[in-house]
Amino acid sequence: MMNKILIIEDEAPIREMLVFILEQNGYQALEAGSFEEAQRHLVEPVPVLILLDWMLPDISGIQIAKSLKQGDLTKHIPIIMLTAKGEEEDKIKGLEVGADDYMTKPFSPKELMARIKAVLRRVAPTAIEEAVEADGIILDPVSHRVTVHNKLVELGPTEFRLLHFFMTHPDRVYSREQLLDHVWGTNVYVEDRTVDVQIRRLRKAIGEVNTMIQTVRGSGYRFSKTT
Repeated sequence: MMNKILIIEDEAPIREMLVFILEQNGYQALEAGSFEEAQRHLVEPVPVLILLDWMLPDISGIQIAKSLKQGDLTKHIPIIMLTAKGEEEDKIKGLEVGADDYMTKPFSPKELMARIKAVLRRVAPTAIEEAVEADGIILDPVSHRVTVHNKLVELGPTEFRLLHFFMTHPDRVYSREQLLDHVWGTNVYVEDRTVDVQIRRLRKAIGEVNTMIQTVRGSGYRFSKTT
């Protein structure tokens, strides 16, 4: 069965172009002109990725991304936002609500496919299946669950991979560029600022133990015990 990618875009010509590109590259394209239409496609088996337009007639892409990341069935589906907005503030806003990447229109078919493949590589299941533990945090790659002092913590796929990398590489400082290479992968169209956004979200999610993720001024980040 082909991998399904859901397109949520209200402009029919853009949807048609995206469908053509995806099908030419071996994906099954699902179309929706609004969030209401998209609901019928958000059932098992869920799409492997969502291409989400920022501006829609019934609800904004930002609101949709928030809603998807809160749903049990949809929270792990990676999202690439498509928009004419190119300001850094808008990009950060999209990333902060859970988008995994951001593309400014117009873009080339080659760039679109490169970003799709990069995002899907990042959210692939972690290769190491053994659970890891550090000062009350337990991360299990098999069940994709994280607990902090026996309390379940909800993490998005990128935050999960970031925490897994930190926990398996403690007490060493990594620059933003190194984290991008290890967690996001090489040859990925992601800005350094994305690392800061994801670490801020990760710290918020793990709560009281967030001091284990330490900022090393001028160098990057380190995962280490605080005592």
